[in-house]
Amino acid sequence: MNAPTYLAYDYPLLSVFWSMLVFFLWIMWFVLLFRIVVDIFRDDEMSGWGKAGWLVFVIVLPFLGVFVYVIARGKNMGRREIAQARAQQEAFDSYVRETAKGGTSSVDELAKLSEMRSRGDITDDDYRRAKELVLSGSGASDRAGGVGSSAGHL
Repeated sequence: MNAPTYLAYDYPLLSVFWSMLVFFLWIMWFVLLFRIVVDIFRDDEMSGWGKAGWLVFVIVLPFLGVFVYVIARGKNMGRREIAQARAQQEAFDSYVRETAKGGTSSVDELAKLSEMRSRGDITDDDYRRAKELVLSGSGASDRAGGVGSSAGHL
């Protein structure tokens, strides 16, 4: 009746597995805790007092608070995260579209310079210097306009 009891620590390999399991469970717990805190602040429909109440509940009683939050509000956590990701992607796309169409290309600059030269607004020497600036890529539109305006007043 006095049979020896073997625990996981009696076998070194089982000890390693047990330690890894506990370690990864703690990592999963902290990831869940941080995602819930982020979700509390992300939710625009919740009032400030509601956010404060959930945050205090999750911090003061972490296990109970996290489990109650997941049961009560976990259904929409993924929806809020997807909505935020879409909003960020749309903002990035609109920024890229604005930036891409906002600048003028060197071809446009050279066409403007050629037109100015043909009208007689700038001399051939001014045209050559402005063309070198455009081809070197150093702010041709400002410099070409400055050359044309100073040449026109001389």
